[in-house]
Amino acid sequence: MDMSDLRPGMVLTGTVRNVIDFGAFVDIGVHQDGLVHVSQISSKYIRHPSEVLSVGDRVTVKVLEVDVKKQRISLTMKM
Repeated sequence: MDMSDLRPGMVLTGTVRNVIDFGAFVDIGVHQDGLVHVSQISSKYIRHPSEVLSVGDRVTVKVLEVDVKKQRISLTMKM
């Protein structure tokens, strides 16, 4: 699968690659990891993504937005 194949609303399974202050990067099987912003990780308030995510976790995500020019994939874990 390529980044241009992604569409908003697609539900995918991925692996958490990195957890940072503002979110987590998830490998969804394309050449660019997607970002789940901290506000999109849980419907409950969390201070830091590491409260609920760790590197290597398998997660289900939904594509929010794809920007091929900027090589950015926005994801959510809120279903």
